[in-house]
Parts: sequence; C-alpha cells; structure tokens
Amino acid sequence: MGKTILITGGAGFIGSHVVRLFVKKYPQYTIVNLDKLTYAGNLENLKDIENEPNYIFERADIVNAEEIFVLFEKYSFDGVIHLAAESHVDRSIANPMEFVFANVVGTINLLNAAKKSWNNMEGKRFYHVSTDEVYGSLGDEGLFTENTAYDPRSPYSASKASSDHFVRAWNHTFGLPVVISNCSNNYGPNQFPEKLLPLFINNIITEKPLPVYGKGENVRDWLFVIDHARAIDLIYHEGKNGETYNIGGHNEWKNLDLIKLLCSIMDKKLKREPGTSEKLITYVKDRAGHDLRYAIDASKLQKELGWVPSLQFEEGLEKTVDWYLANKEWINNVTSGDYQKYYKEQYEERK
Repeated sequence: MGKTILITGGAGFIGSHVVRLFVKKYPQYTIVNLDKLTYAGNLENLKDIENEPNYIFERADIVNAEEIFVLFEKYSFDGVIHLAAESHVDRSIANPMEFVFANVVGTINLLNAAKKSWNNMEGKRFYHVSTDEVYGSLGDEGLFTENTAYDPRSPYSASKASSDHFVRAWNHTFGLPVVISNCSNNYGPNQFPEKLLPLFINNIITEKPLPVYGKGENVRDWLFVIDHARAIDLIYHEGKNGETYNIGGHNEWKNLDLIKLLCSIMDKKLKREPGTSEKLITYVKDRAGHDLRYAIDASKLQKELGWVPSLQFEEGLEKTVDWYLANKEWINNVTSGDYQKYYKEQYEERK
C-alpha cells in the first residue's frame, strides 16, 4: 500500500491539482513532485499541502538525464505520472526546439530511468499525460476517439505526438507497463494567464483588449481541471496497461461564444453594465496553422472505468472566475517581472 509516486510538472496548472488530489486522498503514498519551476510552474499553487508528511518537492529538469536517474535511485519510485511539458502553442511556433527537448527528450529520459529502475515490473506503472491536439483538426462533425490517426499540426502537438509514440515503443519493446491519456482543453484555478480563459479574465479585470484569433470560430472541448485530475487518478489505478484513454468534457464551444459568455459573467461579478466587457473584444490575425475544431469522445473512459465530468460548464466557469477574482495577488505575481527570479525565491524559501 505504501507506494512512492513521482508526479512530474506538479507545480504547474494541471499537475498541482493532481498532486493535491493524490496527497490528500492517499496518505499511505509518498508523493514526490518534480518540477523545473519554469514560468508556468508555481509553488504557490501547493501552499495548502506543502507541509503534509507524505509530500516531497524536488526541483529538477527532466531534460537532464543524470538528475532523473539520481531521483529514481533515491526514491525507488513505484509509479510515474508524467505531466511535465511545454504546452503553449504560440510559444512552440516561436521556439520549436524548446518543445523537442522538454516534451520528447524529457519523456525518453523518464522512460529510460523507469526501465533501468524497474527490474521487476509488477505493480509498476508509467502514466503519460498527453493532449487531444495530437489528432489534428476536425471538421464540423465527428469526434476524436482512441483510434483516430495522429495528425499533429503545430510544433507543440508534434512534440506531444512524438512522446506518445516513444511511450508506446517502450511498452512494446521493453515491456514497460504504461498508460496514456489524451485530454481536451483544461480550465480552472491556477492556470498561467497565457491561456485563453485566465488571460481574458485578467484583461477584463484590467480593461485591456481581448484578442480573438480570426473570427473566433475555432471550436474547443472544455474540461474542468479537477475533473481531469479525477480521471487521472482513476486511469492510474484502474486503467489497463498499454491502453489509451481520451478525457473530454463533452462540452464544445466556439471561441467567440465562450468569450461572450465569460464577458457576461464578468460584468455581473464586477458589477459593470451589461455589454461593457464585450466591447473589449478585438479581432487579430489568426494563429499560423490554427486547427479549426477539437472534440473528444470519452465514452471508453466512461464505459470501462465509470468516469463522467462532475460539473456543467457554466458552473465550472463561474467557479473559475470566482477563484481568479479572489486571487488577484496570485495573478499579479505570475504576470509581473522576472519569472525565473520569482520562482527561484519561492523554492529557496521552502527548502
């Protein structure tokens, strides 16, 4: 029962919710959170559990193979939940190699460390968390299933597709016990404000323009981050080795419709005249290679493991807005000045 689990990227948006869930739900486990603390990793996300007896933080870079091997020797991990990744499409267009190193080389380093460490594979599991963007773009109809052919369109999705293939290769070639999940767009508390919802919430608060790509017709399936963490928990413990599970919110929205809903909620929360925030919408040149539509068929996860989303989107969006309005200091901290200095200071204070 006393497993030691490595969660990579655990100071990030999704990772912090997974770490919190595992630390609180499984006091018999030791949870080791590995994070490089880049601009998107923030130990403030985990202040409420940082002193729990079954939680350990290790600052390390998955691209550094030696660091990873040392950690596997130190802790003798029983399992890995791998979330650490560069994830912002615009950044991948500007600097593809950064994504190759973090998402591909970093994943291979973890796979190699697990293969070397796990002489006996029984009870071990390597869980790789991926994205629906590996499947490419859908037309007006249809859904991504676990059997959809890969067709990545951006450097980010290409790097994640590559890492998915390497995980499967280590399973087939070396017998490493693996599972993979591909999820739709996450939203909720603690998301770095380069992503659509926290960026727009912050811009509405500060009355800055809301930059909408193209005509705002791109469609995304939105998943509340805590529901994603619940799905990861379920797949880690009950999923079948070698299998892939799609995680989606059954919740498609055109970007423009979503933004207008957000504007309406923000006007109410900020006690502004209806329509005030919507006037901030500004149409900008579309992103290069912008996929039109993503939508996940999560029926396999529902039928085999019993997972369903817990929140309707409007309820989840209101909870998200409430969190950002109550945590303006958090937004100010992560959006101001020298990110690296800020996070390094956080780490040094908590050592």
